[in-house]
Amino acid sequence: STQGVSSAASDVYKRQAHSAQTLRTYAEHLHDWFDSLEQSGLEWSSIDESTIAAYRNRMLHNPSAHTGRPYARATVNGRIHTVCRFYSWACAKGWIERLPFRFVDVRVSVERRQSFLGHLHSGASVMPANVLTLPVHERLPRPLRVDQLRLVFAQLGEPYCLMAQWALATGMRRKELCGLCVFQVPETAHLQTGDHPLVGVDLSVTKGDRPRTAYPPIRLVDATLRYIDEVRTPLVRARRRQDARYRAPSQLFLNSRAEAVTCERLTAVFNAAFRRAGLNGSAHWLRHTFAMAMLVRLQRQALQTPDINPLKTVQVLLGHRSIQSTALYLRCVELHERELAGSIDYLYGELIDQERTP
Repeated sequence: STQGVSSAASDVYKRQAHSAQTLRTYAEHLHDWFDSLEQSGLEWSSIDESTIAAYRNRMLHNPSAHTGRPYARATVNGRIHTVCRFYSWACAKGWIERLPFRFVDVRVSVERRQSFLGHLHSGASVMPANVLTLPVHERLPRPLRVDQLRLVFAQLGEPYCLMAQWALATGMRRKELCGLCVFQVPETAHLQTGDHPLVGVDLSVTKGDRPRTAYPPIRLVDATLRYIDEVRTPLVRARRRQDARYRAPSQLFLNSRAEAVTCERLTAVFNAAFRRAGLNGSAHWLRHTFAMAMLVRLQRQALQTPDINPLKTVQVLLGHRSIQSTALYLRCVELHERELAGSIDYLYGELIDQERTP
């Protein structure tokens, strides 16, 4: 049955996945694939390459039912890759006699292999490629200018404006923001801004569960403590008066019903804010802006302190497993260094007091 196949495939991915979110992503890909087959009246074990190609083309021409936006080519490739991995596993298990797709040999240059296929053997010059995979042109992320940041922040209510500030000032991912707990916010009454402009916060929820410390400006931590006292605590008390069985979640950021903000809700709110601001962006743009602004600042500091390795430092701050992921921002900085000048000031909190904070 479809349910049995999905369950078995999920078990395979679970042994390879680095986090529960990765497993969920694979499961969503497979669920969408099997749902598509069921709606078309097709048996999963008897499809051919044209069926997968039709599924791919449908995603190319129809918007996502969840976001209402067209699928990015990288997203389409990710889904096709998951489907093909499942059939490779099913073939190895003897569930099907042959793969329903082909591979072709593609010559890869040394430069491209180092940046995109660095995990492959360094001596290889010809790689097998799935014929169903779409060509993807590299799209370098752009930083947000201060005027654009103001536009986006003006569209965000509490606690989302504060979450955006955390994302911008620390480079935290959505799951890290939503997983941040009240007890992790440090007290700052004993700290002086001049001596402690940044405060270390150890994160308990990270991508791949890799240890990581975020460094928000002390002004942002102060604003967060005010949010706890003036917004979060009254929300929790009001909900308790309405429902005696209610127990406040440990998460820091709560919605209007005093429930923890989810990644899905955060994504939807940020996407809507970008649209209202007239920008085509998402929450991840704040992380990009942090990465580029931090890299520029560290590069300047390295001129005076040669022991500093700007790229390695940014890798640690972002929680990247591979330095190749961080190296992408080097080219971005070269293209957008002028636009980053104001963002660097914003990053360290000079403008936080001028913005609307909860």
